Parts: sequence; C-alpha cells; structure tokens
Amino acid sequence: MRKKTREILDKITHFLQKRSLQFTISLTFTAVSVVGMLIVGFSLSLRYIGLSEKMISEDNTHMVNQVNLNLDTYLRNMMRISDSMYYRVIKNADLSTDNIGDAMSLLYETNHDLLVSIGVFSSTGKVIAAEPLAQLKPSAGVTGQSWFQNASQKIENSHFSTPHVQNLFVDPDNKYHWVVSLSRAVELTNAGSITKGVLLVDMNFSGIEQICKNVDMGESGYIYLTNRNGELIYHPRQQLIYSNLMQENNIAAAHYDDGSHSETFQGQRRMVTVKTVGYTGWKIIAVTSMQDIASNYQQLRIFAWFFIFFSIFLMVFLNLFLSSRIANPIKELEHSVQDLDKGNLSSVDIAISGSYEVQHLGKTIRSMVDQLHKLMDDIVAEQESKRKSELDALQSQINPHFLYNTLDSIIWMIENERYDGAVTMVTALARLFRISLSKGKNIISVADELEHVRNYLTIQKMRYKNKFVYEIDAEPEMLQYATIKLIVQPLVENAIYHGMEFMSGDGEIKIHAYRKEDSLYIDIIDNGLGMPQEQADALLTEEAPRARGKGSGIGLKNVQERIQLYFGKDYGLAIYSEPDEGTTARIHLPLKTLEELDEGGDAK
Repeated sequence: MRKKTREILDKITHFLQKRSLQFTISLTFTAVSVVGMLIVGFSLSLRYIGLSEKMISEDNTHMVNQVNLNLDTYLRNMMRISDSMYYRVIKNADLSTDNIGDAMSLLYETNHDLLVSIGVFSSTGKVIAAEPLAQLKPSAGVTGQSWFQNASQKIENSHFSTPHVQNLFVDPDNKYHWVVSLSRAVELTNAGSITKGVLLVDMNFSGIEQICKNVDMGESGYIYLTNRNGELIYHPRQQLIYSNLMQENNIAAAHYDDGSHSETFQGQRRMVTVKTVGYTGWKIIAVTSMQDIASNYQQLRIFAWFFIFFSIFLMVFLNLFLSSRIANPIKELEHSVQDLDKGNLSSVDIAISGSYEVQHLGKTIRSMVDQLHKLMDDIVAEQESKRKSELDALQSQINPHFLYNTLDSIIWMIENERYDGAVTMVTALARLFRISLSKGKNIISVADELEHVRNYLTIQKMRYKNKFVYEIDAEPEMLQYATIKLIVQPLVENAIYHGMEFMSGDGEIKIHAYRKEDSLYIDIIDNGLGMPQEQADALLTEEAPRARGKGSGIGLKNVQERIQLYFGKDYGLAIYSEPDEGTTARIHLPLKTLEELDEGGDAK
C-alpha cells in the first residue's frame, strides 16, 4: 500500500515538474479549495444534525418535565383527597356512633370534577360508606380486586392502578367510567375496637388523558404513559394498539433510565425521552421520529451541493487570475537569483514586483549579505533562549483533568447543599491557581510552593472523602529560599493516584523541607503500595514513558527535566521505594534566595 502511494505521488510530482508555475499554483489552489469546501460542508452537515438532535432532545425534555409537573399536581390532588378522607374523617370517627357518609359526600362534591367515586371497605370487602354510589354489583368481588389486595398486603403505601373501567357499583344510568384507582390501608374504629379496612379513591382518567393529549410534540411526535412494568396507562393511539393494528416499544422504553435515548423500532430511528413520575413509578415517554430531522437535512444538503459547485466554478477562474499575478514576479526574481548564484553579488539588480510577499522576498535577498553576520548573532541569542523555551513548553503540559474533576465536585456539593465544603474547595482552588500563575514567574519561594500544595491537598482530601491525611513540615528558615514552581504538586499527585488509590487502609502523605549541607531538600513521603527500587529508578530514565490518564500530565520525568534545565545535572529528583512500605520522592535544589536567584539569572 505504501509503495503504491509513493508511486502515485511520484507520478503527480513528475507531472507538475513539466508544467509552469502558474499551472501548478492554479491546479493546487483549486484542488485544495475543493477538498476544503467538501470537508467543511461535510462537517457542517454533521454539526447541523448533531445540533438538531440536541435541540429536539432539549425540547422533549422540557415537554416531559411539564407533563411530569402537571401529572404530579393531579396525583397530589388525589393523594390530598385520600389524606383528607382518612386523617380528617375516618381517624376521628367511631363507626358504631358516627356517620362518615356526610363528610365523604361533602368531599366528593367539592372535588367531583376529578373524582368518579370514593369508598371505604372493611377487610372482608363490605362497603362501609361510598359516594356517589353505594350498591355493589353482584359480580364485583371486592377482595379479589388488585387495588384491594395491594392495599391489604402493603399497608404502608398508597397504590395507583392502571386505567380500567369502574366496575364496582351499580350505576342506574348504566354509564361506564374509565378510572385510575388510588387505594390505601386504613384503620377503622368500631365501638372502641380497631379493624383493618381499605380506602378507595377512583379518579377520572380523562384528567390524565387531557394532560398528555394537550402536549404539542410536532408533526410526528407524541407522548405516552406506562407503569413501571411497561403496561400502557395512556397512549394517543391506544385503541389501535389494543386492536393489534399497531405496536409500541413500551416494554423496552419503560426500562430506560431517565433522559434521552436513541432507538430503532420497526426499522424507524427514533429519539425517546423518559421521565419517571415520582412516587408512582409511572414513566412519561416522549417519542420523536428522526425523519423530521432528515427531511430538513435533505433540503440543506441540496442547497450545500449547489453552493459548492457554484463556488468551485468561481474558484477556477479566480485561481487562474491570481496564479498569473503570483507566478510572473517569481519568475523574474528567479532570474535574479540565478545571477546571484553565479557570484555577481554587487552587479545584480534584484527584481522587485508583484505582491507584497514577493516584493518583500526581493528586498530580503538584496540585504542578504548584510544579514549574514546579523544572522550569526541571532543564532547565538537563540541558543541562549532555547533553554527558557523548553522550560515554558514543559510548564505548559498541564492537563485540565484535575480542574474538571474539582469543578464537578463543587457542583455536586452545591446541589447537595454542602455549601461550607463548596466554599472551602472554591477558596482552595482560587489560591491554588493564583500561585500557579505567579504573575508569569517560574521561580517562587518555598513558602508559596508549599502553600500551593496545601491548597491542592485540601481539594483532594475533600474529593477523596478523607481517605488520606497529610502533614507539611518545613524548617522556618527554608521558607525564604527559592524553588521552581509546580514541582512538588505533581509528586503529591502521584502519591495520591498511584500510591494510595487502591489501598485498603488510610493513606498518609508527609512533605518535609529541610537543609542538608549547602542544599535544599524537599521530601514527599507516602505509605502507599510502593514498588521495587529498580522500577522506581526506571521512572526517571530516558526510556520511561510519560504518565497518562489521571494526574496533571506533568509527571516525574518532567519535574526532573525542569530542575536540571534550571540548575544543572547536579540537582534533580530521586525516587526511593519498597513494596508495601511506601515511596519517597526527594527534590534536590541549590540553597539560594529569590534575591540571589532571579528568573533565569543563575540557571545553568
């Protein structure tokens, strides 16, 4: 494959070598423009589809949230009615002397738009009181009803049924009402003794139907409602589904997590947004067909292709014109350079014409001889600044992973009303980045470096929920001396992620800054898992891979390189470790104050 590619490139190169500069520029510009426009068009189309799907997802989420709010209000009204009947009437009545029918009738009349019936039943299924009808059908079989059994078996909860036809009471008008039953176990007082019973509130299903039906989901979108097992409670095409004239993916959708999902059902790609209704376990499911997006995308694609071909047509003529303006001055300049190649440095008249760039090139060639000496001086200066550029490049290798995780933790604390912890973490983060910036300086005091690490450990300790403890100990006179910024924090980070993350017990980190002879040492000691000394020594070799994944991305070898670039090979980093005994990372720096060592002044 590589050989064939090289042969094709060689043929193209050979073809272009036989053509004029104007032809080559025109052809190249046209090809690049066409490829670029195709790439941009394709990228924009993907972006458009992604944005459209995101907008539909957001709209669906808004819709289901609104339906959830309305359903929650409706169901809470039912629960309020049930609570009022139980706690204000049944709890305060003795059935041997008190009549709860009047209070039940008043409650029913007050909420008759929402209700079909209210009834209180004994543990044997006998009607204690009911409104507006009280005569049971002979075939009612109260104790066999699912709402009665659920209330009797799970007495601590309220229970919502799926929609069904009210079939308990004899209706003289022979009307059939679709209802959703809310049942609960109650305690009935009769002559001082307490027995079990069931309170039944049949809510009018049309209220739930209206809440779902009034939602505008566009041309082909719709919302339906299921219980936690996927059984339909409401569907705009419910009759067709019950008649097996169409199908719905309700069983699978009921097991989706809350949020938006993409699914393919009966060969049709759809976006499904799911929301669970609080205490009922019902699922609100919004469905939008991706064909709506595809139809809009088709129109956009036609327009995009038309625009691309028209642009290519214009580009060809524009490139022919521009290539001539570019190529002719370059040809004249080429003849001048050929004369220079012959050694005629003083007599050659360099042609200066064409575009600004070509004119500038001609002027540059005119002053080439004078610039040679200056160029040598610039090379020397460049070598001197190379070290600082390398240090800046190393310093810039900071991965925002830690920042993202910290901000996620702050958001989680605020959402869980842990404001004190959030304030502490934000304050530590602000101080950490204030020291990280250091007004652009690479040399800071040991005190500032240790303060930076202290803020970092404050954040990590809160994130890891006090999985470790730490101690920062520095001899007071050491705080005034100078160090490179951000060399301790990467080592502490390694101690947390690689030394303690998989520990079963509590971790310990100790940072100790001290003087030994004429040098400054900073030890980072942990009681983590440790490693063989051979492995620890290999971490700082040329073959050692850089750390990936968790961590700042700076790594041990990066710290070593930065120290040695500033202070020379006599200083740097050493790692001492033993399996199951922990690891010590030791930083070795010269003993100099900030006044003695300004940035780059005494660096090697």
